[in-house]
Amino acid sequence: MKIGLFFGSFNPIHHGHLMVASYIANHSDLKQVWLVVSPHNPHKPQSSLLNEYDRLHLAQLAIEDDPQLKVSDIEFKLPKPSYTIDTLTYLQEQYPQHEFYVIMGGDSFQNLPKWKNFETLIKNYRFIVYRRPGFEITDTYGADLVYLEAPMLELSATLIRNNRKAGITIRYLVPEKVRQEIEDNNYFKE
Repeated sequence: MKIGLFFGSFNPIHHGHLMVASYIANHSDLKQVWLVVSPHNPHKPQSSLLNEYDRLHLAQLAIEDDPQLKVSDIEFKLPKPSYTIDTLTYLQEQYPQHEFYVIMGGDSFQNLPKWKNFETLIKNYRFIVYRRPGFEITDTYGADLVYLEAPMLELSATLIRNNRKAGITIRYLVPEKVRQEIEDNNYFKE
C-alpha cells in the first residue's frame, strides 16, 4: 500500500494541517496519509511544545472519522529527537509491504539539505511536496517528487497558541472537538 507520511509537531493540529492531508489523500495515488506526531522535532525548542501525548490525543480527535487519515505515534518509540531518516528506516523494517512517501511543504523541502542523512532520504524515498507561497522549488536535489497545489490557509499553530494566551477564541481554526479539549484542559494559556 502507498502511504504518505506527514510529519509534524502538531502543536496543536489545525484545519490547515487537515486540509493539506486530506487534499493529498484525495489527489494522489496514496491509499492513506499518516500524520506522524513528532515528540521532539530537532528544529524546535522542546519547551515550546505541549506534552507529546496531549498533542497525539488532539490529532486523534481531529481525524477520528476519516478513514483516509491515520495518526501515528511511531516516533514515540524511537530515540529523541526525531529524525525523519530514522523513522522511515524503522517503518520500512516494520511494514515492508508498504511504500512510504514523505509529504512536506515547499519551505521544508528547501531545507532538506540540512536534514540528517538527506542524501539517503532522496535516494530511497519519494516526496509529495505541496506549494507554499514564497517558497518555490528551484532545486529538486535529484529527488523523485510530485509537486501539488494543495489549498492553503494563512493559519499556524503559533497563531492558535497566541490566541489562547491572549484569551481570543480559536473557534473555526481547529476542529470543534480539538477546541473543546484545548479549552477544557487550559492548554496554551501560559
